[in-house]
Amino acid sequence: MKKFNPVKSSDDKISLLEVFDNSYPARDYIIIHNASEFTSVCPKTGQPDFGNITISYIANKKCVELKSLKFYLQSFRNEGIFYENVINRILDDLVKVMKPKWMEVTGNFSVRGGIQSRISASYGKK
Repeated sequence: MKKFNPVKSSDDKISLLEVFDNSYPARDYIIIHNASEFTSVCPKTGQPDFGNITISYIANKKCVELKSLKFYLQSFRNEGIFYENVINRILDDLVKVMKPKWMEVTGNFSVRGGIQSRISASYGKK
């Protein structure tokens, strides 16, 4: 059985993310991005994991550019990483580059072994 090791640093992944200026930083409005074809790899079994990632946030001065977000999320495709870790890493990386007022990242992962998992992590106050 092939073991997959997690990436030691997320700096390479963060460099994929691009941001642009929020035209309405004084207004609190919620932005929601949904990636329905997220994939990563189970670090124990080497089997693929499939999920739906929802990123919701109230921007401060910056918003995430969608093409870069797509490439960022695709960079997890061959990475061995637990559900809990991937959701927290996505949150940490996006907070680092955007510094939002509030953000929540939720992963709804496909059923495996009769168990479906939903992981949510948040930053700031809504």
